[in-house]
Amino acid sequence: MTKSRIGKAISALETVDPFRIYGRVAAVRGLLVEVAGPVGAMQVGGRLDIQVDEMSGIACEVIGFSGDRALAMPFGSLQGVRRGCEARVSAAAPGVRPAASWLGRVVDALGRPIDGKGPLGAGSDLYPFRADPPPAHGRKRVGEPLDLGVRAINTFITAARGQRMGIFAGSGVGKSVLLSMMARATEADVAVIGLVGERGREVQEFLQDDLGEEGLARSVVVVATSDEPALMRRNAAYLTLTLSEFFRDQGRSVLCMMDSVTRFAMAQRDIGLAAGEPPTAKGYTPTVFGELPRLLERAGPGAEDGTVTGIFTVLLEGDDHNEPVADAVRGILDGHIVMERAIAERGRYPAINVLRSVSRTMPRSCDPEFWPVVQRARQVLATYADMEELIRLGAYKSGSSPEVDEAVALMPQLDAFLRQRKEESTSIQDGYRRLAEILGVV
Repeated sequence: MTKSRIGKAISALETVDPFRIYGRVAAVRGLLVEVAGPVGAMQVGGRLDIQVDEMSGIACEVIGFSGDRALAMPFGSLQGVRRGCEARVSAAAPGVRPAASWLGRVVDALGRPIDGKGPLGAGSDLYPFRADPPPAHGRKRVGEPLDLGVRAINTFITAARGQRMGIFAGSGVGKSVLLSMMARATEADVAVIGLVGERGREVQEFLQDDLGEEGLARSVVVVATSDEPALMRRNAAYLTLTLSEFFRDQGRSVLCMMDSVTRFAMAQRDIGLAAGEPPTAKGYTPTVFGELPRLLERAGPGAEDGTVTGIFTVLLEGDDHNEPVADAVRGILDGHIVMERAIAERGRYPAINVLRSVSRTMPRSCDPEFWPVVQRARQVLATYADMEELIRLGAYKSGSSPEVDEAVALMPQLDAFLRQRKEESTSIQDGYRRLAEILGVV
């Protein structure tokens, strides 16, 4: 044997794993797989590959232990799994190697392309799915006001670059359309959009009609539909923040949008219940309220120049603003945008109730010159809201109160100001000027 052949043989042997660690499937209970074997080589959050046959396997994640068995949940269907199947321990760290070429692409919860445009390029650095938030003492402060293109938000709930905002609304009130408006109009370098537990029918509609080619060109979209396993839906939220962190580390301004945090919480609830956690409020397990801040705190300013501005939707069950997930998320984020079904039923979109919405960076993020204008507009809206029922019933007599008379006169113009088509965009300064004109302020 020549030296060249010996060298090739040695190189080939170096690529072969010295040994392979695996257990065996001992039981399957619903979506929970019990694996017997060397559990000391397995860890929570680690990966297993269940070999259904010689050609295919099912990726699983270890979610806990019970006695001498590991508890795992699959990223796909368990069809074909039988007792005694090999469950190989994967040595690879769970994560992705993103690159700038991912812009304009649609991926699943594991970072695999699903748009039919070919394979994705791989970057040099591994970014884990479940990273820790940046240390509080090393973070920069939020930056200058961020133009989101939506008049109602820009003027009354002005956001700052690096802020985290929540959109709270029931189903069918217009959250996804509002996200698409911000995805197209926001002054950010990159948009990372996570569709967590989204209806499969609506994904193409969002990509083609709402986001459009221009919006998709500077975006990465992560999709996990409602029919996918709980692990995939949860991992879609993790991957959305992971990709945002990658572009933030490049010094870019990132707009991270997730629809919705509630479905992430539901997926985590399914995983916790399968692992044997006790249910608490509305069946949510304790880990749900532990994972929410770990996920949401990953957005925000970084230690360097890059920022991640987070926009997270919260689906309110039964339009209840005090349900457990909404209450927990509201306490974590830096502001909340409230959308109401009653406003949508009157045909005003986006259906934002500016009086119930708050930006915790106000008034610092508002132009000081126009801050009195915004305050005065809020007073007019509040006066009208207090007397609205009497006005609509005709019980209010004109001339009884100068403040109410002014609110009645200005309300049609303010209502038109808050109304906006989804293809329309208005800058922060234009919004301030239009509001000043309505109020007659020089």
